[in-house]
Amino acid sequence: MNKVPASVWRNPWHFTAFGFGSGAAPFAPGTFGTLAAVLLYLPLQHLHWFSYLLVVIVAFAVGVVICERTSKDIGVHDHGGIVWDEFVGYWLTMLFAPSGWVWIAVGFVLFRIFDIAKPPPIGWLDKQVKGGMGIMIDDVLAGVYALLCLQLLARIFQG
Repeated sequence: MNKVPASVWRNPWHFTAFGFGSGAAPFAPGTFGTLAAVLLYLPLQHLHWFSYLLVVIVAFAVGVVICERTSKDIGVHDHGGIVWDEFVGYWLTMLFAPSGWVWIAVGFVLFRIFDIAKPPPIGWLDKQVKGGMGIMIDDVLAGVYALLCLQLLARIFQG
């Protein structure tokens, strides 16, 4: 685990890239970042699906910029504490999700599984794509995988 730079607490770009501080957790920063994403999902879930998708797209675009800048500033590509990508990946997972805490938890677990396991082509993209896009793209694809699984489970269990 890389040391958390002091700039996280002073620089708004870094603070945001570090998931408003959640990525500074002493262990499992990606999990803590996803938990913070859940908290922000709670009000977002009430948006119309189109507005929600726009938020996710803007969060992705902003993420490419803030993750790139933070990574360059601290001199570490994809520092473990940079968790804005987890926010976007989890929010993508929850697009069209059924309401309720069970589905929030299922989405959390599915996203973490795909983010950690990095099945093809996620692992390949993680190694090949650099910069802010590289930091973001593997979590976006993990979010797509988790979204598809969540939707399949919802169809099975909700009819």
